Amino acid sequence: MEQRLSIFDIYKIGVGPSSSHTLGPWNAATQFTNALWELEPDCIEVHLYGSLSKTGVGHATDLAVQLGLEGCDPVTIDTEEIPARIDRIRTTEQLELHGRMVPFSPRKHIIFHAEARPEHPNTLTFKAWKGEEMLVEETYYSLGGGFIEQAGVNAMEISQVQLPFPIDKGKDLLRYTDQQDARISDVVWANELRFRGYNQVKDRIGDIFQAMLECVYRGITTTGTLPGGLNVKRRAAKLNNELLKGQTFNSVDEWLRLVRQAPRDFTSVNKWVSCFALAVNEENAALGRVVTSPTNGAAGVIPAVILYFYCFCEERTMDAIERFLLTSGEIGCLFKKGATISAAVGGCQAEIGVSSAMAAGGLTEILGGSPRQVLAAAEIAMEHHLGLTCDPIGGLVQVPCIERNAMGAIKAITAANLSLATNPDECLVNFDVIVKTMWDTAQDMNHKYKETSEGGLAFNLPVVLPSC
Repeated sequence: MEQRLSIFDIYKIGVGPSSSHTLGPWNAATQFTNALWELEPDCIEVHLYGSLSKTGVGHATDLAVQLGLEGCDPVTIDTEEIPARIDRIRTTEQLELHGRMVPFSPRKHIIFHAEARPEHPNTLTFKAWKGEEMLVEETYYSLGGGFIEQAGVNAMEISQVQLPFPIDKGKDLLRYTDQQDARISDVVWANELRFRGYNQVKDRIGDIFQAMLECVYRGITTTGTLPGGLNVKRRAAKLNNELLKGQTFNSVDEWLRLVRQAPRDFTSVNKWVSCFALAVNEENAALGRVVTSPTNGAAGVIPAVILYFYCFCEERTMDAIERFLLTSGEIGCLFKKGATISAAVGGCQAEIGVSSAMAAGGLTEILGGSPRQVLAAAEIAMEHHLGLTCDPIGGLVQVPCIERNAMGAIKAITAANLSLATNPDECLVNFDVIVKTMWDTAQDMNHKYKETSEGGLAFNLPVVLPSC
């Protein structure tokens, strides 16, 4: 039985800067604490391997495992309180575990191993001790997008949900839309109702959209320098101010009204799309709350394209936003099933490339494209991200990651427009071919370009940053 995924497996609310290096290890640490009830350990060790070790400090992996061990929820935690909590753990050298304090020194008990484990490039192991006795040892793999897998436990979590339209490939989607004379979003909606109730689906989509909107708003209202040591200055707020010619606002609604009233020439709209994307990923780099789409490092593409539609196209209904997220989410699911959404496995084509393909498909759907045009748009977007490497300078999700979100959003809009102007039956490359090709490329790509900071820009612009 194939894995059955919901769009909410792709769209998750969490904390930046990375879904594979922050959210995944955070979730793993939280899961590990479930094994510690009534055991009362007096020491916990965290071992980080491969990519998690090489870029872990820059991706806040060390912070994430501490927050997870303390039982913090990435969806609800007050991000403003994170620095104080981390500082308390560092200075007291104690973790709060199930209501009791356990000795824990981040410098001593978070251990970085440069070598990769053969099972997966994003591997971490937790060990709990009582004196000389090891109480529990568990190993996890962070698969990208916040997904985790525990070693030796259900190699892949298989959903037992029986879907009316089981989808494993693009051709499955097209068969169902032909049979039902339906849009892609209609088919995906029917599947989602098997995971949860009607109101739950509506509410969760609304929550996802609201979280994206709030993230953009925080990004365009926050100035300063991003943490981490590269001294990267925030640009979204300055660009927003320039585009609005200094007009002020006091709420999201006021800001949206001003954006809609702004000039709509090509240059201005292009800058707005870039502004939206930069805003999200500057927040992501600052450990702000974002939505994985399908990852944190690529979290700016989808909100940028949604706001492009919401601000500069005619239809602004919640129904359109729902159809966008249903369609784009299913495209993300297909890439996860048929290839990867992890940069540590496939390079940045697996993150920005997938998010651009998702956005292109979602936009094409709500601009009136046929199901074949939707998948053609996704194919076009991915086609022009093939081979994109992941080479973050200093191991931080900043350069080139932030700007790549703007480029991915622009490519998505272009791909949608190209698809809408094309007869999809005349396309030489189809969606399933591009998924396979991306996966083949991922397997052929040198490991240096898979989120290790050992190749590309990271190699040619080496920097020395503070260690954990």
